[in-house]
Amino acid sequence: MARFRLRIDGPAGKIETVIDDPGATRKGIALIAHPHPLHGGSLENKVVKTIADTLHDLGHVSVRFNFRGVGGSGGEYDGGRGEVEDMLAVHDFVRARYPALPVILAGFSFGAYVQSVVAQRLKPRHLLLVGPAVNLFAMGEAPCGTIVIHGEHDQLVPAEEARRWAQSHGCTFALVRGADHFFHKKLACLREHIETLCPC
Repeated sequence: MARFRLRIDGPAGKIETVIDDPGATRKGIALIAHPHPLHGGSLENKVVKTIADTLHDLGHVSVRFNFRGVGGSGGEYDGGRGEVEDMLAVHDFVRARYPALPVILAGFSFGAYVQSVVAQRLKPRHLLLVGPAVNLFAMGEAPCGTIVIHGEHDQLVPAEEARRWAQSHGCTFALVRGADHFFHKKLACLREHIETLCPC
């Protein structure tokens, strides 16, 4: 495995990015978006790292990055609009280096909202939404095959609201028993759900 820490060009300045490349076994690209920038979200978030590590172990080039105004990324929070542009800039950078690989978009909480919007423009092979903030943001339309994984005791986004949203969009919905929004002490269960459900 090779790890690259980069600051790539973005619409609001440099974007701090971490790329984990499995090497010759690579079979796809997984772009992972972090939770809300104004509430401590970053590429180091434990749920984001769990998603990235799991998809990497399944053979994907996993890419985590900081939205504008977070960590080493330039700019400042833009209510979701600029964050979508950040994601698209990261996609374009990585895609140019791995042009033949299919793309998975994955996001946690606010990051799931961003990826649901980005998916309308990129048409990824798969969309993975973990703890999507369906009650806080105007989610995009979910493409066929979207997977939603949610904590049973999510204190920010009620599980039933997430279930209703997922079902209304034809998504596969999985509940992590006993998990809160941040999957405290349930990261291994989250990993198992991704390994089981992700058709990659």
